[in-house]
Amino acid sequence: MLAAALSFQTTLAIGSSSQNLQPAQTQPSVRIPRINQPSPDEILVRSVTQEREGAWYYMRGAVSLETTEFLIRADEVDYNEQTGYAEARGRVKFQSFERGEEIEADRVEYFLEEQRGRFYNVRGTAPAKVSDRPGILQSDSPFVFEGKWAERLGERYILHQGFITDCRVPRPWWRLRGSRFDIIPGDRAIAYNSRFVVRKIPIFYTPAFYKALNEEARKSGFLTPNVGNSSRRGKMFGVGYYWAMNRSYDLTYRGQWFTQRGLAHNFDFRGKPARGTDFDAILYGVNDRGLLLESGDRIKQGGFLLTVRGKTELPFGFTGRVEVNYLSSFVFRQAFTESFNEAVFSEVQSRGFIGKHWSSYALNLVFERVENYQSTEDRDRVVVRRLPSLEFSSRDRQVTRKTLPVWVSLESSAALVRRNQPLFQTRQFVERLDFAPRVMTAFRWKQFTLLPSFSVRETQYGSSLQNGKLSGDGVLRSTRDFSAELLFPSLGRVFEKPPKWFGDKFKHVIEPRAGFRYIGGVRDFNEIIRFDETELLANTREIDYSITNRFYTKRAGRVTEFLSWQVWQKRFLDPDLGGAVRSGQRNVFATQAEMTAYAFFDQPRHSSPVISSLRTYPTPTTNVEWRSDYDPLRKRITNSTFLFSYRKDSLFLTGGHNHVRANPTVSPSANQFIGLIGLGRSDRKGWSTGFQGVYDFRLSILQFATTQVTYNTDCCGFSLQYRRFSFGTRNENQFRVAFAVANIGSFGTLRRQERVF
Repeated sequence: MLAAALSFQTTLAIGSSSQNLQPAQTQPSVRIPRINQPSPDEILVRSVTQEREGAWYYMRGAVSLETTEFLIRADEVDYNEQTGYAEARGRVKFQSFERGEEIEADRVEYFLEEQRGRFYNVRGTAPAKVSDRPGILQSDSPFVFEGKWAERLGERYILHQGFITDCRVPRPWWRLRGSRFDIIPGDRAIAYNSRFVVRKIPIFYTPAFYKALNEEARKSGFLTPNVGNSSRRGKMFGVGYYWAMNRSYDLTYRGQWFTQRGLAHNFDFRGKPARGTDFDAILYGVNDRGLLLESGDRIKQGGFLLTVRGKTELPFGFTGRVEVNYLSSFVFRQAFTESFNEAVFSEVQSRGFIGKHWSSYALNLVFERVENYQSTEDRDRVVVRRLPSLEFSSRDRQVTRKTLPVWVSLESSAALVRRNQPLFQTRQFVERLDFAPRVMTAFRWKQFTLLPSFSVRETQYGSSLQNGKLSGDGVLRSTRDFSAELLFPSLGRVFEKPPKWFGDKFKHVIEPRAGFRYIGGVRDFNEIIRFDETELLANTREIDYSITNRFYTKRAGRVTEFLSWQVWQKRFLDPDLGGAVRSGQRNVFATQAEMTAYAFFDQPRHSSPVISSLRTYPTPTTNVEWRSDYDPLRKRITNSTFLFSYRKDSLFLTGGHNHVRANPTVSPSANQFIGLIGLGRSDRKGWSTGFQGVYDFRLSILQFATTQVTYNTDCCGFSLQYRRFSFGTRNENQFRVAFAVANIGSFGTLRRQERVF
């Protein structure tokens, strides 16, 4: 309660200039002391003239009433000392120092001690809570509101027959009009019987609209609806509901009706049941009526996708993580996913583990399931499962530094594995024990370094392949692995006066290396059932050699690597890898997987392709990479991948080309280009535009394309996107729109993860 002590100053002008008034920042708890502010129990009154009749004071001319919480200015004010009631008239201005709101009105009736009152023909501003969430358009412009009248009840404001916006007036881009607005600055705002209007066009109506203004923005309620159009799904209408179950759990449901296909459901259940434990479960499914064909028949492509992610902290330093992905059918993914990469990715992985890491050791209990779809047929898939696998490992650990340094490491596991595919299926649980210790040392002379290592690997399988048929007989694979890597001295030269575009100085460094590896002990490579990379080990005697060129530039005292180029090849002294290579078919071995992702063994061979990796950074914002495999056996480049990226200010450009023309037996042909070009940013005012496309030269088809145009004002943004899918059985056009409001969110069918900006 404020004491009734009044301090009068009669002047011909307002005694305190507005420069001395510093309203509180957007943080409600932060109060910046003002110069010459009244004491907590004082009301400082200034005016040109004052008259007193009993408890009433009549002040006229440049009147101001100031406390530690607020300031009222007006042409005239009547104030009752006993009740604390003040009536202000004529160009009334109210300013709150606690939360920063500023209000103008024709007339104000206010109880100063109780901080309640009414404002007539009101207009004002309130500081905006700038959202730092990704994908949210940001603005530091305050919220502007107008209404026929408003009332204040403590920290609460109620605005009647008005609107709010965070755009510049008098012609704002958007307004939220309503019969009543219930606002607690810094906490929340509720609009009743409201219409969202863009310029003068009503967009949607809602009986209640809730917006959180505090840090903990969790409140149950309906989400904004969305609409769209698709050539295969028809018109799209969607709405959602967010349920804040309690402080630890929430559930979001989004339903979307496709007029030509049916109803789509999206559930997102999140929880944090204990400190250090959280999870997120997402279920997306479509009750599909079927794709309508020209014949009048329908092909059903419905299904569902379940994703569960979680992590927890366990006693004794253990942690647990899990990611479960279940896909009902590959056809469903291709038909209804909104991501091109996801649509063409034919693998579904689920993995969970409980583990502990200490010193150089790691102990993990792993559960894993990998599903590879070979085609869109339901049963045409390969499923590999590890359920469970107990793994213990140790990184390289130095055990002595005497005559020679010695490092030891260990990889070991005990697993129950299974493989299931058309025409082939192992037992539910096949035992696999793997134990692989390794020792390494180093010899250094002058600038030469030799790194030899030796390891043994014992792997026991509970089943095997005998004459191409599944057998319950176990098999023991005992291998010996010796390798030696020789690092030669680096050769370098510094150019003191290079061409200007090279910088102030230029340095060229050559780094040669060579190695030898021997693996023996694999009796019959083809009697081992393939589960994962553990089974790719084959007998080999090989020499590998590489040379790397590095170019450095020095500009203004800063050294950067301008370009690097590595060339690498292996020479096989045992062309068929101990009889493991089968002519006329695709073979995959660990020695090949270490070099390239593309298989090249379809017959015995003495040499691998020549692997070339070129990277250059001509400017700080430009990156170019070219990776190619030249096969001397086929006398051509069999695999080539080119990547390019550039960004300057608001212009960005990325591109990539992948070309595979090896023997179709080992690698299917491919010739695709992917590109993205854009001008603008998500937080940039004005126009932004971007295009992304994936073109297949073999099929002469633009498999995926998206074009987006965005216009951002000072307070909102408009986005229109066209998307094109053309692959497999999918041939679809989509139009998506979004309207973003600064610091609030976006409306429409264009989701954040699908935007170019």
